[in-house]
Amino acid sequence: MKHQSLEQLRTIAEVSPDDLRPALTRSERLQRWAELLERQRDRRLATLHGTEYQPPDRRAEMRSADSPLTIAFEDPILRADGLGNDTYGEAKRYFELSDWQLHEIVCYCHLGETMSAGSAAKRVRSAMNAGRGGLFARLREAFGG
Repeated sequence: MKHQSLEQLRTIAEVSPDDLRPALTRSERLQRWAELLERQRDRRLATLHGTEYQPPDRRAEMRSADSPLTIAFEDPILRADGLGNDTYGEAKRYFELSDWQLHEIVCYCHLGETMSAGSAAKRVRSAMNAGRGGLFARLREAFGG
């Protein structure tokens, strides 16, 4: 790979400030998803059936029209940042979630056939906070230890 300065690139390509925008962090992606859901908090969204029982390759392809994953994929900012579709596997990759975390957000076994977007937002926020470690890790951080 040949490295070139920004000025060198401008001589061979049109470079705009949008092209230089850094990618969103995991927290920013999850925050945006939660906010999108909260804007429509009463909207009924479809859940995914039995994510925990599917083999990994089949689970990765799972999707449901009008699910919490669809809300994320409808957002042009998340798509521009790299969200490729509204499947379980793509959401897991893009939002950097574990199977357990994504299961908690989208699986029907918790809320039935549909859920409110507000409920999904709470679950996304819970996944954001889950990566911060257990109680003792949070206390250690709080008290500088």
